[in-house]
Amino acid sequence: MGDLEVRPAAADDLPAIVAMLADDPLGAQRESPDDLTPYLTALERLNNDPHQHVVVAVREGRVVGTLQLTIVPGLARKGATRAIIEAVRVHADERGSGLGTHFLEWALDRARSEGCQLVQLTSDATRTDAHRFYERLGFEASHVGFKLRL
Repeated sequence: MGDLEVRPAAADDLPAIVAMLADDPLGAQRESPDDLTPYLTALERLNNDPHQHVVVAVREGRVVGTLQLTIVPGLARKGATRAIIEAVRVHADERGSGLGTHFLEWALDRARSEGCQLVQLTSDATRTDAHRFYERLGFEASHVGFKLRL
């Protein structure tokens, strides 16, 4: 993947990022590609937090993937630091190209470099293709997750 650059997301990347977030049945219900204002506010807040890494994968000047890596210090597991991977998206015409694997390997390497002992992620129960992808990378479906909307 020598032609692929992984770099921090910038405000100019938001149209492509939000389009990828909205490009499936779940995202289409939750995202608003026509109004980038809340995304600009969120990206500014994230970029000002040293524990947050919102990145894009760029190929030939085009944003083709995105993810968020959060570093969380903790007390459990003898004070272990963990990483949380969120909002992983690969552009539809890049799926199956190996980009997702390369991108997740970047996130795992970054987590290791930040001193993390554990990486976790959640995936909606309906995303069975994503589950197979994560399992191929060594992730285990070890917990049951719960969410509460506020």
